[in-house]
Amino acid sequence: MKLFKSFLVFFLVLGLFAGCEKKPVAKLGGELVIYSPNSAGLVDNIIPAFEEKYGVTVHLVSAGTGECLAKIDAEKENPQADILYGGMNLGVLKQYPDLWEEYVSPNDKLIDEAYRNKTGFFTNYCLDGSGIFIINNKLAKELGLDGKIKGYNDLLNPALKGKISYGDPTASSSAWAELSNMLAVMGDEPYDEKAWAWVEKFVENLGGIQIGSSSAVWKGVVEGEYVVGVSYEDPCVQALQDGADVTLVYPEEGAVWLPAGTAIIKNAKNMAQAKAFIDFIISEEGQKLQAKTTVRGTNTKIPPENPFVQSFSNLKIIVEDIEFVASKKTEWQARYAQIRDNLASKK
Repeated sequence: MKLFKSFLVFFLVLGLFAGCEKKPVAKLGGELVIYSPNSAGLVDNIIPAFEEKYGVTVHLVSAGTGECLAKIDAEKENPQADILYGGMNLGVLKQYPDLWEEYVSPNDKLIDEAYRNKTGFFTNYCLDGSGIFIINNKLAKELGLDGKIKGYNDLLNPALKGKISYGDPTASSSAWAELSNMLAVMGDEPYDEKAWAWVEKFVENLGGIQIGSSSAVWKGVVEGEYVVGVSYEDPCVQALQDGADVTLVYPEEGAVWLPAGTAIIKNAKNMAQAKAFIDFIISEEGQKLQAKTTVRGTNTKIPPENPFVQSFSNLKIIVEDIEFVASKKTEWQARYAQIRDNLASKK
């Protein structure tokens, strides 16, 4: 009798474990077309895992944010892509309100409350450090600036004139974020006239250099065309990880980390696959995969695992008023363009 009871308990426990066994995810199949400004390090970790899990074939078109948005806008009567993966934020939503499908992922509750989908249109999956300098060690040493570039004011050094790589904030989302970072920290108060006066001096020290894409900013430094690039964390950490002879500096005045978003394109042809992709990148599985890359997740309970990603405890973090900055985007982009054009006309 005791033996019978022992077997009975054993099979009951076995049945419980069998009931708890995870069922395989149903394969969606089909295709998904993604436009993305994201670095290769991120997409190469996320996209293959998504393809394997869901049986979806992904077609990736990599381009700068401005180019991606221009394509989506030009194709809006007959969308050629399903997802904008990266470069999506409140400012973009305000600028292009009719290009996106409403979707809130059931996994949105897994990410930090501060970064959840409050608009109904875009999902924040990672945090981009918008203030970081990538420095070519060889060139900096030749100029006697080795270890001397620590903050924004050091970028005004006359020795750097024409040797700074920076994007166009009227077209590039990363350069726009970097401009708002400058304006947040270089005045007596965030975004004041003293900060704008500093920006004018910075643009003058660019010496007419205006980089067309965000990737060209850091690549130009890695390849020895520029001494320092004002960029964002993800690709700069990737360059360091890949062995480039560079140093990464987080400005001593402070750096902003902004959530980077993804959104489904209006009338996307592969809607189920697009929703599944968004669900995946903010799932615990997706965020853990992302933690191994060069970006920080919006589920901050999952810490970065990449040894090249510095701890927040070592950095001066600035909190940006996202809604205010988004409301000023058109105005500030126009003001930056005027500063740039005025300086160019004096030459």
